[in-house]
Amino acid sequence: MSSDGYYNNSKKTDDICEEVCGQDSRAAMSLSRLRCMLRGFDIKALIILFLFVPVFIFGIYLHGQKITYFLRPIWESPPKPFHEIPHYYHENVTMENLCSLHGWKIRESPRRVFDAVLFSNEVDILTLRWNELYPYVTQFVLLESNSTFTSLPKPLIFASNREQFKFIEPRLTYGMIGGRFRKGENPFIEEAYQRVALDQLLRIAGIEDDDLLIMSDVDEIPSAHTINLLRWCDDIPPVIHLQLRNYLYSFEFHVDNKSWRASLHRYKTGKTRYAHFRQADVILSDSGWHCSFCFRHIEEFIFKMKAYSHTDRVRFSHYLNPKRIQDVICKGADLFDMLPEEYTFKQIIGKMGPIPHSYSAVHLPAYLLNNAEKYKYLLPGNCKRESG
Repeated sequence: MSSDGYYNNSKKTDDICEEVCGQDSRAAMSLSRLRCMLRGFDIKALIILFLFVPVFIFGIYLHGQKITYFLRPIWESPPKPFHEIPHYYHENVTMENLCSLHGWKIRESPRRVFDAVLFSNEVDILTLRWNELYPYVTQFVLLESNSTFTSLPKPLIFASNREQFKFIEPRLTYGMIGGRFRKGENPFIEEAYQRVALDQLLRIAGIEDDDLLIMSDVDEIPSAHTINLLRWCDDIPPVIHLQLRNYLYSFEFHVDNKSWRASLHRYKTGKTRYAHFRQADVILSDSGWHCSFCFRHIEEFIFKMKAYSHTDRVRFSHYLNPKRIQDVICKGADLFDMLPEEYTFKQIIGKMGPIPHSYSAVHLPAYLLNNAEKYKYLLPGNCKRESG
């Protein structure tokens, strides 16, 4: 007993554990060992360790990509803004006045125009594109491969559907390039390889200095009047990006007006290279349409999800489930369950959730409206896709 009247136990904890764990009874030994192991541990800490930590790790596994995209404004600054050129057009205004409104002079004769694309499987969208541009394009240049960017074997879809493009056959330069089929390679390397081949095909097509070259994916469609303006006007920039209205799945889901990768070049031998990244600081406003993942059949969605350069976005196999894809299309949600690719928290939060339905079919490609029954899946109110 201590001087203040209380009992003290001066025996160390380790000694107690040694004494207890030294008992002969097996049950006592097991209980005592458990008590020894738990001695000094807080039960709340154990719950957190064995319950919440695994849940947290699983949550990161499921939603890590969303977290990364949401925090993008912290680790990535927005690109330098474009200098946006106002776009003037009306069918009853003369070309001379239209050129003058843009600060340009009219030419005595229009430039030649070459439209060059890499083709994968977008037969319907290619049909809309070429009918839209047909009046003003001198030569259509198309390259396809028997390989996707992700090194999957691919049939030559354009070659097997070439008959339906007879209307541009006299102006068509077609090329096929064999895939390299290098599994595990970054898909953007194969994409760059095919774009270099497209440069060579353009030379075969007969492009010359000061001809206009449209660089854009098949689903990035410049409007006919935009190309007509740029071929008739003098003093246009040597490289100008085309701002397109951004749509997803069809013209029912208008995302924004920020599509910018399409561009038009005054060709210069030895300098102009076919590319799909930013190549200038000027952009012409409201110059056409970008209809991404605008397919007729569910199988075409699945093919592109596995074939294009961003195949890493297919993080789970159920993303490719046909029923899920159909539901996502009709909701206007994201196929890859991703957050918007923006650079400020305000923009990210403002675009979260499904894309609002739009019921306007004003200022769409003329061929689409003239053949509305055939392409009704691209028009508002027709989100159901064919399974075949």
